[in-house]
Amino acid sequence: MTSPDTKPTVFIWFRNDLRVTDNQALSAACEHAKTVNANIQAVYIVTPAQWQAHDVGSRQLDFIRRHLQLVARALASLGIELTVWQCQHFADIPALWQRQLSSRNIVAIYAGREPELNEIRRDQAMLNHGLPLQLTNEHCLLAPGSVLTKSGEMYRVFTPFFRRWREIAQQYPVVPLGPPAPVGPAIADVNIESLLDTINRYFLPLIKSDNHYQWPAGEGEAQRRLQHFVFTAVSDYQQQRDFPALDGTSSLSPYLTLGVLSPRQCFAALLARFPAALADDTSPVRCWLSELVWREFYRHLLVAFSALSMGGNFNPLADGIVWRNHPQEFSAWCEGRTGYPIVDAAMRQLNNTGWMHNRLRMVVASFLSKHLLIDWRWGERYFRQQLLDGDLAANNGGWQWSAGTGCDAQPWFRIFNPISQSEKFDADGSFIRHWLPELRHWPLAQLHQPVPEKSLFTGDYPAPIVEHSSARQRALSALAVLKKA
Repeated sequence: MTSPDTKPTVFIWFRNDLRVTDNQALSAACEHAKTVNANIQAVYIVTPAQWQAHDVGSRQLDFIRRHLQLVARALASLGIELTVWQCQHFADIPALWQRQLSSRNIVAIYAGREPELNEIRRDQAMLNHGLPLQLTNEHCLLAPGSVLTKSGEMYRVFTPFFRRWREIAQQYPVVPLGPPAPVGPAIADVNIESLLDTINRYFLPLIKSDNHYQWPAGEGEAQRRLQHFVFTAVSDYQQQRDFPALDGTSSLSPYLTLGVLSPRQCFAALLARFPAALADDTSPVRCWLSELVWREFYRHLLVAFSALSMGGNFNPLADGIVWRNHPQEFSAWCEGRTGYPIVDAAMRQLNNTGWMHNRLRMVVASFLSKHLLIDWRWGERYFRQQLLDGDLAANNGGWQWSAGTGCDAQPWFRIFNPISQSEKFDADGSFIRHWLPELRHWPLAQLHQPVPEKSLFTGDYPAPIVEHSSARQRALSALAVLKKA
């Protein structure tokens, strides 16, 4: 009989895949351990300095902490112990694993592949050190590099990518995995409580104490929201998604970002309710399907064009833009003090909840990069620090789209008018009044307008930091370097 000290061990390394259902790496690790009669061990590695370098925000760290505790309990019910290690940087991780390798018989380390450049380099360093890392592709339904043009290149325009993605996706069944079978008796509660204390000890010093708004955590909550959306709201998504006062979006992005919910689970739920969604251009759910595939598009781009992970403009002509980068105006934008009610209400929503409605993300991004001519990277970083669903691929893609510097981006000469956006998408002013209570007494005719001078009803609300028409002309001049020859 194999002694406990020499019995092989298979590791499942959790990263942005904080779930036990439809977790390909976890299922593969369990199957491998069963095949070779090995122990199975789960691990999560805390990397504070790397998170700081990546601008991971306090709210997201708290969301990770709460989900990691739930994953620990779910694994314990399967007889799998989760341990937590800490090192400061990704560069320290191979040595951390090698120390473990020298003290135990590790035959495999399973983990989900990630698309960001530093994460790719981290995993390559593991392989270069001879560590037995086995990577699964599950952050997208179709892996990066699998949806290419006829000449074998990555698409640079979304619509043909979407068309080809759908053709390929129809060739395979979209069936999520269930949770793995228990590998042993459940772990005692006393050991779980000790682990939860360890998780808190690592995370709580990194988390600000002013995070009063807490997004509900858990795989169960993510699944509940997914099923509710697919069965009650997805058909109306195209009609309601642009109105921030309505509950018209799926609100799934925070769960997708941390892998609490997998993209395969989203597509499977959609196809279970609307089997023709992939093939039917007239399907009522095509709009939400396209949003899911936009997420895949941005992740494929991140792998194909590594400079995106390092803050590079996708369009090299954008390197010629002369940004104003006015610090006081940037602070006013961050704090919701621009004098444009829809912009300020959106920033208040972000600062208070860690989330912002998608339509408003475009409005505030356009305002910063075009009205104020502040480098989109300043806004991208601030979003990353504040957003619960902060994700490099989507955040970078959205900001470069809004600034006109990205792949298949909004044209450089298209400049959102925040006044007309407000009038169109918050017509009764309910969103503005909710987040700017100091404006509740303003007449509706004035609620969408910046007020250039103090009047009887402006109170302490600031005057606009820029005038729309002049800002538009200034932006057209500065962004003209993007004009194609």
